[in-house]
Amino acid sequence: MPDTVILNTALPGIERHAQGKVRDVYRVDGQLLIVATDRISAFDYILPTGIPDKGRVLTQLSIFWFNFLRDVTPTHFLTANVDEYPAALRQFRGQLEGRSMLVKRAQMVEVECVARGYLAGSGWKEYKAQGTVCGVPLPAGLHESDRLPAPIFTPSTKAQSGHDENISFEAMCSLVDAELGARLRDLTLRIYSRAAAYAETKGVIIADTKFEFGFVDGELVLGDEVLTPDSSRFWPAETYRPGGPQLSYDKQYVRDYLESIQWNKKPPAPPLPDDVADKTSEKYRLAYRVLTGKEL
Repeated sequence: MPDTVILNTALPGIERHAQGKVRDVYRVDGQLLIVATDRISAFDYILPTGIPDKGRVLTQLSIFWFNFLRDVTPTHFLTANVDEYPAALRQFRGQLEGRSMLVKRAQMVEVECVARGYLAGSGWKEYKAQGTVCGVPLPAGLHESDRLPAPIFTPSTKAQSGHDENISFEAMCSLVDAELGARLRDLTLRIYSRAAAYAETKGVIIADTKFEFGFVDGELVLGDEVLTPDSSRFWPAETYRPGGPQLSYDKQYVRDYLESIQWNKKPPAPPLPDDVADKTSEKYRLAYRVLTGKEL
């Protein structure tokens, strides 16, 4: 495992296009270079401690899924081979190898497309209060982490900072038009069902996940990251027990630690002890290994 934790990238002479909580995005030759750092956020704040190998897991797992889903949807992915990048990028190989990908520049649709197959997180909270998830009525008597009768589509707004806001399908259609809304819903559920069925063969439950889509030359493509521990809830099937929270391969371990120290969820965010960072790294790498059958 590389000793270097990369919290920020610096590519002098390359135009920075955007910076998210985890990713640094650059513009080069009409394409985008997405670099996944080892930053981790919790409760909407970026923590000062990086997670070893996190960026590599996010990138390599996304690439795995882009390839897996090729017959379901086109994607924005071009290559992750630094030797195939524009020449100006190759001098930065040390920052890019294994944690970056060159993608087509897409006109992104300004909604998050969420698929839920199980009752967890904000969905469970809403269900307890109203019997619905994002306005979708569900049968009475369900318990936390129960499998839903069928996967549901629950879109949300894309927030640059703070929480995404869950919205109804009708509200989404008012933002993007009804025809595109229906396409996004159907494609989201198709991708989720295909990925969830595969993951089950590996002993992993994908409880829920979110996708982002955009247009490239008029074609709807899958973009951003795909089916990673940052964008999904992955539960080990062998420990799955409905009726409460589940063990997971995602950053819930970090959230649990922050809750245990009673952080007030205001800046500055506290650093993580080495053992918490290392344990979180282990969970990310395990997710990659179990789902792909390969070592990182």
